[in-house]
Amino acid sequence: METQDQENELLTFFKALADENRLKIIGVLAQKPSSVENIAAQIGLSMSTTSHHLARLAKAGLVSARTEGHYYIYSLHTDALKSMSQRLLHDEQLRQLSQPVSEDAYDQKVLSNFLDSEGRIKSFPAQDKKLRAVLRHAVKAFEPGLRYPERQVNEILSRFNEDTAFLRRSLIEYKLMEREGGGGAYWRSPE
Repeated sequence: METQDQENELLTFFKALADENRLKIIGVLAQKPSSVENIAAQIGLSMSTTSHHLARLAKAGLVSARTEGHYYIYSLHTDALKSMSQRLLHDEQLRQLSQPVSEDAYDQKVLSNFLDSEGRIKSFPAQDKKLRAVLRHAVKAFEPGLRYPERQVNEILSRFNEDTAFLRRSLIEYKLMEREGGGGAYWRSPE
Protein backbone atom coordinates (compact mmCIF):
# COMPACT_ATOMS: atom_id res chain seq x y z
CA MET A 1 0.00 0.00 0.00
CA GLU A 2 1.31 3.45 -0.89
CA THR A 3 2.36 5.64 2.04
CA GLN A 4 -0.22 8.36 1.26
CA ASP A 5 -3.02 5.75 1.15
CA GLN A 6 -1.80 4.33 4.46
CA GLU A 7 -1.78 7.77 6.04
CA ASN A 8 -5.30 8.50 4.78
CA GLU A 9 -6.58 5.18 6.12
CA LEU A 10 -4.87 5.80 9.45
CA LEU A 11 -6.39 9.30 9.69
CA THR A 12 -9.87 7.97 8.87
CA PHE A 13 -9.45 5.26 11.52
CA PHE A 14 -8.30 7.70 14.22
CA LYS A 15 -10.89 10.34 13.32
CA ALA A 16 -13.60 7.72 13.66
CA LEU A 17 -12.36 6.89 17.16
CA ALA A 18 -11.44 10.43 18.19
CA ASP A 19 -14.80 11.31 19.68
CA GLU A 20 -16.20 10.44 23.10
CA ASN A 21 -19.69 9.74 21.73
CA ARG A 22 -18.39 7.43 19.01
CA LEU A 23 -16.42 5.52 21.62
CA LYS A 24 -19.63 5.18 23.66
CA ILE A 25 -21.43 3.89 20.56
CA ILE A 26 -18.68 1.31 20.06
CA GLY A 27 -19.14 0.29 23.70
CA VAL A 28 -22.89 -0.16 23.22
CA LEU A 29 -22.42 -2.13 20.00
CA ALA A 30 -19.69 -4.27 21.57
CA GLN A 31 -22.44 -5.66 23.85
CA LYS A 32 -24.94 -6.43 21.06
CA PRO A 33 -26.25 -5.07 17.73
CA SER A 34 -28.69 -2.24 18.26
CA SER A 35 -30.96 0.32 16.56
CA VAL A 36 -30.23 4.04 16.33
CA GLU A 37 -33.10 4.69 18.74
CA ASN A 38 -31.71 2.30 21.34
CA ILE A 39 -28.14 3.60 21.01
CA ALA A 40 -29.32 7.23 21.27
CA ALA A 41 -31.32 6.45 24.43
CA GLN A 42 -28.41 4.62 26.05
CA ILE A 43 -25.86 7.37 25.54
CA GLY A 44 -28.19 10.37 25.79
CA LEU A 45 -27.91 11.81 22.29
CA SER A 46 -30.50 12.76 19.69
CA MET A 47 -31.19 10.21 16.97
CA SER A 48 -29.80 12.54 14.26
CA THR A 49 -26.53 13.04 16.17
CA THR A 50 -26.29 9.32 16.79
CA SER A 51 -26.90 8.63 13.08
CA HIS A 52 -24.14 11.10 12.19
CA HIS A 53 -21.68 9.30 14.47
CA LEU A 54 -22.72 5.90 13.12
CA ALA A 55 -22.08 7.16 9.57
CA ARG A 56 -18.53 8.17 10.55
CA LEU A 57 -17.92 4.74 12.07
CA ALA A 58 -19.38 3.04 8.99
CA LYS A 59 -17.12 5.10 6.70
CA ALA A 60 -14.14 3.77 8.63
CA GLY A 61 -15.46 0.21 8.19
CA LEU A 62 -16.07 -0.29 11.90
CA VAL A 63 -19.88 -0.70 11.86
CA SER A 64 -22.53 -1.76 9.38
CA ALA A 65 -26.31 -1.72 9.30
CA ARG A 66 -28.96 -4.18 8.25
CA THR A 67 -32.68 -3.58 8.03
CA GLU A 68 -35.04 -5.30 10.43
CA GLY A 69 -38.60 -4.21 9.80
CA HIS A 70 -38.64 -0.39 9.92
CA TYR A 71 -35.36 -0.17 11.82
CA TYR A 72 -31.69 -0.22 10.95
CA ILE A 73 -29.77 -2.49 13.27
CA TYR A 74 -26.10 -1.57 13.63
CA SER A 75 -23.36 -4.07 14.37
CA LEU A 76 -19.79 -3.51 15.41
CA HIS A 77 -17.14 -5.18 13.29
CA THR A 78 -14.84 -6.25 16.10
CA ASP A 79 -12.71 -8.28 13.68
CA ALA A 80 -12.29 -5.21 11.45
CA LEU A 81 -11.41 -3.08 14.47
CA LYS A 82 -8.77 -5.58 15.59
CA SER A 83 -7.30 -6.19 12.13
CA MET A 84 -7.20 -2.46 11.31
CA SER A 85 -5.47 -1.64 14.54
CA GLN A 86 -2.95 -4.45 14.05
CA ARG A 87 -2.30 -3.56 10.43
CA LEU A 88 -2.24 0.22 10.83
CA LEU A 89 -0.39 0.36 14.12
CA HIS A 90 2.43 -2.13 13.64
CA ASP A 91 5.94 -0.87 14.31
CA GLU A 92 7.02 -0.34 10.69
CA GLN A 93 3.83 1.55 9.84
CA LEU A 94 4.32 3.86 12.81
CA ARG A 95 7.96 4.51 11.85
CA GLN A 96 6.89 5.50 8.34
CA LEU A 97 4.75 8.30 9.75
CA SER A 98 7.92 10.23 10.54
CA GLN A 99 9.18 10.07 6.96
CA PRO A 100 9.20 13.51 5.37
CA VAL A 101 7.10 14.14 2.29
CA SER A 102 9.35 13.73 -0.72
CA GLU A 103 10.39 16.92 -2.47
CA ASP A 104 8.82 15.65 -5.71
CA ALA A 105 5.43 15.04 -4.06
CA TYR A 106 5.54 18.46 -2.41
CA ASP A 107 6.56 20.16 -5.66
CA GLN A 108 3.73 18.48 -7.57
CA LYS A 109 1.19 19.71 -5.03
CA VAL A 110 2.55 23.27 -5.22
CA LEU A 111 2.77 23.23 -9.01
CA SER A 112 -0.85 22.12 -9.32
CA ASN A 113 -1.82 25.38 -7.60
CA PHE A 114 0.56 27.78 -9.34
CA LEU A 115 0.80 26.49 -12.93
CA ASP A 116 -1.78 26.57 -15.68
CA SER A 117 -2.52 23.61 -17.95
CA GLU A 118 0.43 24.52 -20.23
CA GLY A 119 2.93 24.64 -17.38
CA ARG A 120 3.08 28.44 -17.25
CA ILE A 121 3.35 30.14 -13.85
CA LYS A 122 0.00 31.83 -13.08
CA SER A 123 1.36 33.68 -10.05
CA PHE A 124 4.41 33.54 -7.85
CA PRO A 125 3.95 32.09 -4.38
CA ALA A 126 4.65 34.43 -1.48
CA GLN A 127 5.86 31.58 0.70
CA ASP A 128 9.57 30.88 0.26
CA LYS A 129 9.25 27.08 0.24
CA LYS A 130 6.56 27.17 -2.45
CA LEU A 131 8.54 29.64 -4.56
CA ARG A 132 11.48 27.22 -4.46
CA ALA A 133 9.20 24.49 -5.85
CA VAL A 134 8.15 26.72 -8.74
CA LEU A 135 11.78 27.66 -9.43
CA ARG A 136 12.86 23.98 -9.40
CA HIS A 137 10.23 23.44 -12.09
CA ALA A 138 11.54 26.30 -14.25
CA VAL A 139 15.24 25.42 -13.92
CA LYS A 140 14.58 22.02 -15.51
CA ALA A 141 14.35 23.84 -18.86
CA PHE A 142 18.12 24.39 -18.73
CA GLU A 143 20.58 21.64 -19.59
CA PRO A 144 23.18 20.98 -16.89
CA GLY A 145 26.67 21.92 -18.03
CA LEU A 146 25.56 24.32 -20.80
CA ARG A 147 26.15 28.08 -20.68
CA TYR A 148 23.42 30.43 -21.87
CA PRO A 149 23.60 34.11 -22.82
CA GLU A 150 21.11 36.33 -20.94
CA ARG A 151 18.98 36.78 -24.07
CA GLN A 152 18.50 33.00 -24.36
CA VAL A 153 17.81 32.68 -20.62
CA ASN A 154 15.05 35.29 -20.99
CA GLU A 155 13.66 33.50 -24.02
CA ILE A 156 13.48 30.18 -22.14
CA LEU A 157 12.03 31.78 -19.00
CA SER A 158 9.35 33.59 -21.04
CA ARG A 159 7.79 30.17 -21.64
CA PHE A 160 7.02 30.10 -17.90
CA ASN A 161 6.09 33.73 -17.17
CA GLU A 162 6.50 37.17 -18.72
CA ASP A 163 8.41 38.43 -15.66
CA THR A 164 11.68 36.91 -16.81
CA ALA A 165 13.76 39.34 -14.72
CA PHE A 166 12.13 38.13 -11.49
CA LEU A 167 12.57 34.50 -12.50
CA ARG A 168 16.19 35.01 -13.52
CA ARG A 169 17.08 36.88 -10.29
CA SER A 170 15.25 34.28 -8.17
CA LEU A 171 17.05 31.38 -9.84
CA ILE A 172 20.36 33.06 -8.99
CA GLU A 173 19.27 34.05 -5.48
CA TYR A 174 18.15 30.50 -4.63
CA LYS A 175 21.35 29.14 -6.18
CA LEU A 176 19.60 27.07 -8.82
CA MET A 177 21.57 28.92 -11.49
CA GLU A 178 24.87 30.77 -11.51
CA ARG A 179 26.17 33.58 -13.72
CA GLU A 180 29.26 35.47 -14.70
CA GLY A 181 29.30 39.09 -13.64
CA GLY A 182 28.38 41.92 -16.01
CA GLY A 183 25.62 40.13 -17.93
CA GLY A 184 27.80 37.21 -18.95
CA ALA A 185 26.77 33.60 -19.31
CA TYR A 186 24.27 31.76 -17.07
CA TRP A 187 24.32 28.06 -16.24
CA ARG A 188 22.40 25.61 -14.12
CA SER A 189 23.99 25.00 -10.72
CA PRO A 190 25.30 21.50 -10.08
CA GLU A 191 22.80 19.50 -8.04
